[in-house]
Amino acid sequence: MAIKVQYNKTSLTEIGKQLKVRQRALPTLQNKESALRLEVRKAKDDSDSLIAQLEDALKRYDYLAALWNEFDPGLISITDVELYTKKVAGVKTPALGEIHYELKPFNAFTKPAWYADGVHILQELSRLGIESEVYLEKARILDYQRKKTTQKVNLYEKVQIPGYQEAIRKIKRYMEDEENLSKASSKIVKTRHAEEEEASEL
Repeated sequence: MAIKVQYNKTSLTEIGKQLKVRQRALPTLQNKESALRLEVRKAKDDSDSLIAQLEDALKRYDYLAALWNEFDPGLISITDVELYTKKVAGVKTPALGEIHYELKPFNAFTKPAWYADGVHILQELSRLGIESEVYLEKARILDYQRKKTTQKVNLYEKVQIPGYQEAIRKIKRYMEDEENLSKASSKIVKTRHAEEEEASEL
């Protein structure tokens, strides 16, 4: 990384401060990255688990397949899905609250006895489906933030910190060379003065 430097103490101090800021921030960023990686895996696992539960439930109710033709699909509908925000490793993610259903009244005497069970089954299946989608979205958001954090870690670790360290080395080397040249030139001047004094005494 090319860092614009001026070969003086002010620039050295400023670059030193920038380097310290990044060196202090790096461990925090690395911890955040590993925490996000873990949370992404957890959210994906939770989503997969809910999808598996949904598939199991569908298989479990497979024996009712013929009866679903008699079921009125307009009997139950989702009116609202409450989502709230939950912070995970400093990242805002969605979490499922309540799912609100609208249940149209039906006559239990004229409709089949299993209608009430059918409503509960649909509620269970829809909850599993919605919850797995929420976890997938959570995993997507966390993964995006993890990638951004990884980029920042790499930027600090592989580019900026070595860049600032190199800039500090260059400035110090330049200042040392300047000091050595200054000492050497003052020695030369002293030697000349001494020679001139000796010559004037003769």
